[in-house]
Amino acid sequence: MSSIAIVGAGPGLGAAVARRFGREGHRVALLARDADRLAALAEELAGLGVEARGYPCDVRDPLALAGALERAGDELGTVEILQYSPVPQRDFMRPVLETTHADLLGPVEFSVYGPVAAVQQVLPGMRELGRGTVLLVNGGTAVIPHPDRAGTSVAFAAESAYGHLLHDALAGEGIHVAQLVIPGAIVEGHARKDPAVLADTLWAIHRDRHGFRHYADDLDG
Repeated sequence: MSSIAIVGAGPGLGAAVARRFGREGHRVALLARDADRLAALAEELAGLGVEARGYPCDVRDPLALAGALERAGDELGTVEILQYSPVPQRDFMRPVLETTHADLLGPVEFSVYGPVAAVQQVLPGMRELGRGTVLLVNGGTAVIPHPDRAGTSVAFAAESAYGHLLHDALAGEGIHVAQLVIPGAIVEGHARKDPAVLADTLWAIHRDRHGFRHYADDLDG
């Protein structure tokens, strides 16, 4: 039995993805900092018949993140699907002329070191399975940098480059790496950016396995 690991699992997109992939029979590993919130979400999913467990960790601590993913694989089955979608902190979004080299440390730890550590942890298991999916979820600054959001603009661009390199390097091994760009906020009731709609989009990306970059909505929308 294999599992999906959702890094950055919360009550919005993470919960929706857990429900969507859980309906397809996947066990769900929920990773985020708040242990109580993870426990509540796992209990909610259990009520829907989805086997889920929380694994508290901070994505800015690569060893803790890798350890949480290792435990998830041991307890829920090999991580076949990795979704990396934590929400960036507000202090990552400073105007470019006010952003120092020190201000970039957090965003880079969050959006580069974190994904690299996560992928390196789950990749051997995916290779053993002979299949896998890595889903990177980013905001619009991954594609169009914003002068008032320098940290995420720089770090998301680096995450995008890493993901694209992985996409090309792993395609021949049956491991699909893709990015979903969500411009603006996730909005309940929105035709394309409602959490449940986005979860369906991510499921389709996993199922259809074509192309690296996908857009949830128009970049100016």
